[in-house]
Amino acid sequence: MQLKLSDLYDKVVLQRPVQTLIFIALIISFFSIYAPDFRLDASADSLVLENDEDLRYYRSIRALYGSDNYLIITYSPDNDLFSKESLLDLRQLRDRLSELERVESVVSILDVPLISSPPISIKDINEQVRTLDNPDTDVTLAGTELMNSPLYKNLIISPDGRTTALQVIFKRDKTYHELLKKRDGLRGKEFITELTPEDKNKLSSVSREFKQHSSDMTEKKSMDIAAVRAIMDQHRDNAKLFLGGVPMITSDMIEFIRHDLSVFGIGILCLLVVMLTFIFHIPRWVIISILCCFATVLIMFGYIGLFQCRVTVVSSNFTSLLLIMTLSLTIHLIERYFELEYENKDADQYYLVKQTIKSKALPCLYTSLTTIVAFGSLMLSGIRPVIDFGYMMAIGICVAFLISFTLFPSALMLLKPKLILRKHDFTGFLTRIFSYIVENHTRSIMFVFIFIILLSAAGISRLTVENRFIDNFKDSTEIYRGMEIIDRELGGTTPMDVIIDAPADFYSSREAEEDEIIFDDYLDEDPDTDEGLSSTSYWYNDYETDTLHAIHDYLDTLPETGKVLSLSTFMKLMQQLNDDKPMDNIMLSIIHKKMPDSIRKSLFDPYISKDGNQVRFSVRVFESDPALNRKELLNKIRMNLANSTGLSKDQVHLTGMVVLYNNMLQSLYKSQILTIGVVFLAIMCMFIILFRSIKLSLIAIIPNLISAGMVLGIMGWFNIPLDIMTITIAAITIGIAVDNTIHYIHRFSIEIEKDRDYASTMRRCHGSIGRAMYYTSITVIMGFSILAFSNFMPTIYFGLLTGLAMSAALIANLTLLPVLLITLKPE
Repeated sequence: MQLKLSDLYDKVVLQRPVQTLIFIALIISFFSIYAPDFRLDASADSLVLENDEDLRYYRSIRALYGSDNYLIITYSPDNDLFSKESLLDLRQLRDRLSELERVESVVSILDVPLISSPPISIKDINEQVRTLDNPDTDVTLAGTELMNSPLYKNLIISPDGRTTALQVIFKRDKTYHELLKKRDGLRGKEFITELTPEDKNKLSSVSREFKQHSSDMTEKKSMDIAAVRAIMDQHRDNAKLFLGGVPMITSDMIEFIRHDLSVFGIGILCLLVVMLTFIFHIPRWVIISILCCFATVLIMFGYIGLFQCRVTVVSSNFTSLLLIMTLSLTIHLIERYFELEYENKDADQYYLVKQTIKSKALPCLYTSLTTIVAFGSLMLSGIRPVIDFGYMMAIGICVAFLISFTLFPSALMLLKPKLILRKHDFTGFLTRIFSYIVENHTRSIMFVFIFIILLSAAGISRLTVENRFIDNFKDSTEIYRGMEIIDRELGGTTPMDVIIDAPADFYSSREAEEDEIIFDDYLDEDPDTDEGLSSTSYWYNDYETDTLHAIHDYLDTLPETGKVLSLSTFMKLMQQLNDDKPMDNIMLSIIHKKMPDSIRKSLFDPYISKDGNQVRFSVRVFESDPALNRKELLNKIRMNLANSTGLSKDQVHLTGMVVLYNNMLQSLYKSQILTIGVVFLAIMCMFIILFRSIKLSLIAIIPNLISAGMVLGIMGWFNIPLDIMTITIAAITIGIAVDNTIHYIHRFSIEIEKDRDYASTMRRCHGSIGRAMYYTSITVIMGFSILAFSNFMPTIYFGLLTGLAMSAALIANLTLLPVLLITLKPE
């Protein structure tokens, strides 16, 4: 006869505690082997949408016009920028940076080509172009040119001439881009059709290689950033220096993650030890509970290392959450054990442990499942770090449940019962106050929660997703300070590219005839002339110059934009060399053929494709602008370019981190609705299965929806935008807070059978399960409050707001829930 699951559990775990503990130790040992492979990820890819078409386009544009893999160092000397001392110090700084192994080049005011110091003509353009680094360059003339140049002003030098910038360009990582291309190619194929077994193996292999290479390069980049900062420190006596750029942000965010993992883990562990000691007074409960927490976290660290999951700023708090979730389970087991021990003073340990597990297995299973559903819903967000966070936490809750129901009872079986009589029962006093309020102020409770619902609904209507990337960091961090000074002094921080293609009918016969007419005059004058690119390109010619200038000037006049560079900038500079006379196609052809590499690389190639049929306008957006609204800005640019310049919508493409970040932000509304909807439906189905009553299931969900809605309403009223962290609050609040609801209703359904007196049942439940609800909620609230010590502002908001939501859920479950049960009397 097949053994029942409970009998099997009894024989395997309770009757063989030593063997069970040895088995658990072996599992922990296995996963601990892979714990050193635990890796962090703070790349720009971790802040964008999964399978975003704009991301693919962005990468193709980066490959065509150059990578954004560079650092920006702002340099504000104590003396005049163009003094001998300052230039010498700047030169030493540049040379030291250039010596770093993975640095390809360093660009500064010392290296950029000068065309007005003294002025040169078009005829001289093919000769050696002067730079500030040349000994015979007139520094005064060079300073005047740099501060007034449409190219260099607000790019590498501030308008007041007090701050300059150095661009540290890193060597292109060919292996990274090759692996990325292979991986994305196979992913794209998988998205369209089912992969063959061979392709699946290739995708798996390439993905592993890519993750491993990315991890290795992340460590190397961190070393590079540290080396750059060490060099900068050698020059701080002579100038104020700040560091910026994507590699620095990536490196610093990884340090934030490391900081959060250690602070949250150690901080919450210490907090839990203190709380457990205060609550239970006896070391055994502290030690067993902490062992369960330690085992869960160590297994998950090994799991993440084994399967190469990505830990980002979003999932950096998974350690603290796992500690909290594991401890919540053990507290419910301990409190139930106390009750049984008090009611059965002569019972042996086997009976007490068995009855504890028997009575708490089902509610704990359902509470774990609801929490898994809450975190699992995050996998619908479409945002990679949120997806990974939901996946890791869902697995982690499974591990926490298994550890709590194996390690905890096995360890307890090796000990003898030890009855505790609480001398100062503050928790009991508090739960009795709540029961008194429920019994005597039913109508007031209903009115208060109706008011909260209305206020929350009004706040939710005010929710927004617009937020500044700079606001993700404290103003004391170098990321914030560096972005702020680059915004203020050097023409904006966040890059955006406006790509304009030639019309689709460019190669039609009509266009060909027009080209022939345009060039006939020149051919008649000089039949041997070869117009080169100006004769085949759509954009590099005199008849589209006005369009290029119009687009450039429009982008430059937008209040949200700072520095704008384009082919228009190049043409204006060349016209300046041509005595401010308009340039025809012959002249443009001559310039294209004779320009030196230094000018071609800095002024021409980054802004036009090789065939001349696509142009790029490099725009920098003021990230620190409080009024910045990315969605409105992007829509405005698309509409106005089409309306004012005669371009078709198919010609205009916007890309860059502004676009990718905006896509992620705009997806948050949809993600919020999806996650809450999935959690609500899944938990309702589980309630119906567990309680076998639709009425009771609806009663159970109401307090938790109110607590989640309340925190969203508070965000709306206080203008706290949704972001990649706060988007998870509502779903997580429902998933975690509903645990208390399940325990309360489960206990209520048992107690009501004793006398069918709803008021008496409520009082008994408050005095028993209410105590465990209070302990677990306080643990969760205090645990989330630790997140306030993060350097990442969304994590701080997440911790404080989730703690607030859990406080509201506890009050709702101890007031509104029993009021609904007593008033509606579900069977």
